[in-house]
Amino acid sequence: MRLRAYLPGLLVLAALLAVGAMVEPGAWSGVLSPDWIDREVRGRGLAGELLFVAVGALVTALPVPRNVVSFLGGYAFGVMHGMLLALVAEGIGCALTFCCARAFARRHVTKRLGERVRRIEDFLAANPFSMTLLVRLVPVGNNFLTNVAAGVSRVRALPFLLGSLLGYVPKTFVFALAGSGIDEGAHLRVAMAVVVFMVSGTIGIRLYRRYRHGKSLGEDVEKAI
Repeated sequence: MRLRAYLPGLLVLAALLAVGAMVEPGAWSGVLSPDWIDREVRGRGLAGELLFVAVGALVTALPVPRNVVSFLGGYAFGVMHGMLLALVAEGIGCALTFCCARAFARRHVTKRLGERVRRIEDFLAANPFSMTLLVRLVPVGNNFLTNVAAGVSRVRALPFLLGSLLGYVPKTFVFALAGSGIDEGAHLRVAMAVVVFMVSGTIGIRLYRRYRHGKSLGEDVEKAI
C-alpha cells in the first residue's frame, strides 16, 4: 500500500483547510466559497439548504472535486447535517453527469475515452452496485470521468447511482468533519478527519483487492495502491 493513493485526497483537504483558515469578508466571493456560504446559505433556513444543494449538485456535475461541497457542507451546517445535504447534492450531480453523458455524449465520449469506457464497463457490468461501491471507496480516481464513462457504457443506471451514493459516504463525512472544524478552529476535528480518511481509504483498498474478481480499473490505479 502506497502513500500516493492517499496523496490526492490529502492535498485537496490541505488546500480547503488553507482557504478556510483565511476566511475574511469579501476574500472568497465566488460560488461555493466560505464567503458565499456566510452570505447566502447560513442562517437562511430551508431556503439556504435548498440553495446549497442546488448549487452543489450543479458544481459536482462538472469536473470539480466533490470534496469541496462536502467541506463547505460541514462548514455551513455542521458535521452530520452538512454531510447529509452534501450527499444529496453529490448524488444529484452524479445523476446529472451520468444521464447527460448517456443521452447526449455517447458517440463523442466513446471516441475520446474508448479505453476508459471499456475498462469501467468491464469492471462494473456483472455486479454494477457492488463494483461501483468498490470504485467509490478506493481513495484514487476521478469522480467526473467515472460518471461520464459509466454514462456512455451499458452499465445500468440505478445500481450505479445507488452504489455511488453509498460509496460517497466515507469521504463526504471526512470532509464535512474537516469543514466543521474551521469556524471554531477545532484542530481535533481536522486531525480526526485525516485519520478517518486514511482508515477508510485503507479499507477501500483492501476491499478492492479482495472483491474485484480479477478485474482492474487500470494501470494508474494499480500503481497507486
